Amino acid sequence: MSPPRPVILWFRQDLRLADNPALADAVRGGVVLPVFIHDPETAGAWSPGGAGRWWLHHSLASLAASLAARGSRLILRRGPARQVLDELLEESGADTVVWSRQYEPWATARDSDIKAWLKGRGVAARSHNAALLHEPWTIRTKDDRPYQVYSPFWRACRASGEPPAPVPVPGTLTAPDRWPQSDLLDDWQLLPTKPDWAGGLRTAWSPGEAGALTRLEAFLDRALHTYKDDRNRPDLDATSSLSPHLHFGEIGPRQVWHATRARMERAGRAEAQAEHFLKELVWREFSYHLLFHFPDLPETPLNRRFAAFPWADDNDLLHAWQKGRTGYPIVDAGMRQLWHTGWMHNRVRMIAASFLVKDLLIPWQSGEAWFWDTLVDADLANNAASWQWVAGCGADAAPYFRVFNPVLQGQKFDPNGAYVRHWVPEIAALPDRWVHSPWEAPAGVLADAGVRLGQTYPRPIVDHAIARQAALAAFEAIRDRQAA
Repeated sequence: MSPPRPVILWFRQDLRLADNPALADAVRGGVVLPVFIHDPETAGAWSPGGAGRWWLHHSLASLAASLAARGSRLILRRGPARQVLDELLEESGADTVVWSRQYEPWATARDSDIKAWLKGRGVAARSHNAALLHEPWTIRTKDDRPYQVYSPFWRACRASGEPPAPVPVPGTLTAPDRWPQSDLLDDWQLLPTKPDWAGGLRTAWSPGEAGALTRLEAFLDRALHTYKDDRNRPDLDATSSLSPHLHFGEIGPRQVWHATRARMERAGRAEAQAEHFLKELVWREFSYHLLFHFPDLPETPLNRRFAAFPWADDNDLLHAWQKGRTGYPIVDAGMRQLWHTGWMHNRVRMIAASFLVKDLLIPWQSGEAWFWDTLVDADLANNAASWQWVAGCGADAAPYFRVFNPVLQGQKFDPNGAYVRHWVPEIAALPDRWVHSPWEAPAGVLADAGVRLGQTYPRPIVDHAIARQAALAAFEAIRDRQAA
């Protein structure tokens, strides 16, 4: 009797052992050959950015250690996925390939091609859902269309019932008799070296499945019971910070959902607070559904009339925004937090994004590209949908005339200036009254605080009141053009 052939378990954005249906499928097949294929070229413009590559390196190292603890290995290969799989099938004698689905346009096209190719050569190919609570084709309007407004989408998700329970971690994995050769992770050069700008990332994050589970438990213990009240406060540690772990699949949304529901039931209180957190999880889901049904979402406004919007082309203004040198403290604090940690509080993301597209009139795609390169949670669906939301051209979008006032937003959500003082230390000595608008402070107050506007801290690069009127005029122009 011949030994069972290996099952190739193709890891992608599901870098975990718990609640991994593809892993469970492979285990049922007997011998498991875990593989990760680094194929950034296929993703084109949406290959991982610098912060994403840093995270990927550490997440793969964590996954490899988890597999080794169960008597297995992680084979690393770089190249076009179909070519690499062809080589691995020949080397291993495997007759089955399993994986978890991705929903980016380039990934769905690649996977459809690979699945047809595998079946054509007599190799079983099975894909599973590890990334979403509901597949994008399962939540539809009554007239069988994709949802483009969040609230009815949320209600439809809830009406569909509870998501499936997470799949447990297998105890051991049966290894093949002979392992194929593997690349060395360090040879992929995913980490920055010249210069090494990742010190802040190392301090802020623990990539990997264990880090994800620790962060979830800490959030449930610390902040779930006040989430609705405090989630918009960047000066408080009041959010889950799970987004990068979810993006890389170190934890799955079903795990987060059921852990949150269990905590709600056990605590017997704070249901409204916890439900608000679950709604944020479903907002992520909504973004994926939009990307699946509108694959040009990352490049093209969903509201087509915005294709004619008269955007500005000013690299100096864009650069000032990127570096946190706009003269608006709450915007600058967010952009510096992003540069240092690879992450930004969600309320501040909205403020900073609104400032770029509505105060500076710079196209949302420029902000999207910067976030893609600098965020550790850079996620094509979330990034594109959220930028379009802020710009007013996406699904369920904020009206274009809703222009965030960065001073009022800072005063409301960072009332004592603690967030701004942490990330913009050159104005930390200003009294609370002036910390969100230093240019309005009397000369004596500035002098006492050691602030020299235009030298130690920039003056505002635009006047918000004037910029707001210019943005509204530009919007009226495209609306009038459409009416004509």
